[in-house]
Amino acid sequence: MTLLQPSPLGQKKDTRTVGRSFQPIFLILFTLLMTTGIGARLAYLQIVEGAQYRKRAESNRIRVIPKQPERGNIFDRNGKLLASTRYSRSVYLWPMAHTKPSWSVVGPRLSQILQIPQSEIQEKLEQVGANASAANSSTLIRIARDLNEAQVTALKEYETELKDVEVHTEAVRHYPHGRQLAHVLGYTRELTADQLQEKKRQGYRLGDVIGQMGIEKAYEENLRGEWGGQQVEVDGAGRPLRVLGVKQAKAGNDLHLTLDLDVQKAAEKALGNRNGTIVALDPKNGAVLAMVSHPTFDPNIFSKQKLTQKDWDTLQGVEHPLVNRALSAFPPASTFKIVTTTAGLESGKFSPKTVLQTYGSLTIGGTRFGEWNHAGFGPLGFVGAMQWSSDTFFYQIGRGVGGPTLIEWTRKYGFGEKTGFEFASEEMKGLVPDQAWKRKAWKMDWTVGDSINMSIGQGALQTTPLQVAIMFAVPANGGYRVQPHLLKDNEEAKSWRSSLDMKPETIKILREGLRKVVSDGTGKVLNKPTLPPVAGKSGTAEAWIRRGVKKNHAWFGAYAPADKPEILIVAFGEHSGGGGGSVAAPMILDVMEGYFHRKYPGKYQTPETAALPQAQKSLNRRRN
Repeated sequence: MTLLQPSPLGQKKDTRTVGRSFQPIFLILFTLLMTTGIGARLAYLQIVEGAQYRKRAESNRIRVIPKQPERGNIFDRNGKLLASTRYSRSVYLWPMAHTKPSWSVVGPRLSQILQIPQSEIQEKLEQVGANASAANSSTLIRIARDLNEAQVTALKEYETELKDVEVHTEAVRHYPHGRQLAHVLGYTRELTADQLQEKKRQGYRLGDVIGQMGIEKAYEENLRGEWGGQQVEVDGAGRPLRVLGVKQAKAGNDLHLTLDLDVQKAAEKALGNRNGTIVALDPKNGAVLAMVSHPTFDPNIFSKQKLTQKDWDTLQGVEHPLVNRALSAFPPASTFKIVTTTAGLESGKFSPKTVLQTYGSLTIGGTRFGEWNHAGFGPLGFVGAMQWSSDTFFYQIGRGVGGPTLIEWTRKYGFGEKTGFEFASEEMKGLVPDQAWKRKAWKMDWTVGDSINMSIGQGALQTTPLQVAIMFAVPANGGYRVQPHLLKDNEEAKSWRSSLDMKPETIKILREGLRKVVSDGTGKVLNKPTLPPVAGKSGTAEAWIRRGVKKNHAWFGAYAPADKPEILIVAFGEHSGGGGGSVAAPMILDVMEGYFHRKYPGKYQTPETAALPQAQKSLNRRRN
């Protein structure tokens, strides 16, 4: 029997294709791949970039209001205030303020009120924005400081337009004595772009104020303090909601200087309107009691947001008021005979009993070298030669010891190098010419004529008034070279000085000669009953000014009391046109009278009572 198969006719054909072959596997793999990619991206954003995005989010919610520290105060040796702080109002903006739609209103209005070009404001904001990370882009940036009352009033009047503008009170440097202490204290000013690049690693930021000169610059690290501020949460409109944290600003350290304000004021008054300087030291240890330079300037003008043309004119004049004359180099003239005397006696080529004939002039190597009085003084020893400042005597000493020995002692006294004073960037080291220098500068060898010129402080020799003061301190303190300084401390004098290992007889002759200058020589203007016994030396340096006009520099250095000195003063008149005894010595007289009369009231005659006997003598002469 044959079995029959069912016919396929009438049955529905199976047409399904999904799920066949590799399609399920592909879909599974694709889904896994997409899920893995999304997960990896989420992990990257949360783990790797999470901190950055959190900071970005917080920068929209959290803002930092910085608090500038107060600079440390500066006092003189007696606790009198020399530099302090006053409070003013400043304008701040957020770094991205110029990118907001409201800037078209804020920018012009702010420029109008502050009298600052809008482009200048925007440039500062862009500069900060370009350099800022997301973490600090919410920090306020100062646009203007030291606002006047009219500007503050205008900002309040237009505060509805100026929603991105904030006014805060901050500390501004103030110098109560103005011009009298300008070259000692210096001034502060906002960082320049170049200084910002240099100081950024030390934590400085755009708009920071920094010491630019004098004590302010020398002790910037001590005076500046540390920034503080508030971390504030704000709403979407930028309104403060709550304070999240506060870091107190740390004020800078106060400084106490060796300066004596009374001596400084007396020196400033004595110098008057002459160009020049007066430096006063404690000869035992080099502590600076006064340092005055003229022309001068008012350091308070640098606290302004922007200097006026008149301000710039006072600072940029042909007389260079920003230059500290005490640290500038000039020929020392006859004050240098202290070094020549030392070289002569210490060399062994001249004894303390040496007597030399002086002349109206000496001709050496075919060159005539004149005496200042054109006649000579007859035979003189070292003390008499110092007393009368005989040029021809010291010509012979310079020729006798020779250039190398004279140069050696010049350097031992500290000439030709910086003194170690705190104002290293402002101080000149001067010039001690020698064989190498002359070969380089003039393509010539050192000659006996160079030694002769140098013996009286002329030629190419250049010294600063501060270096000259250190020279005078050597005979004053018994043979020690001191290091000048302004920062007061309690160290012994020996830590500020070093011995020159001079013979006692050399020191004795120097002190006798310098005393004779005042008692019977070229410095008798200081031989007054208003003062204790004074010792000193004058100097008149040949110098030329513009267009070939010759006007001499005038020097005088002195210390007192002569037997136990406690103050040393060097006065220098730049292009004064007169001699040291007639121009510079009277300045020292005024300063010394003020010093000794304040310290020892009633011990010495006053200038008024000292003048009475002389007036009585004149009256008697007229009667006779």
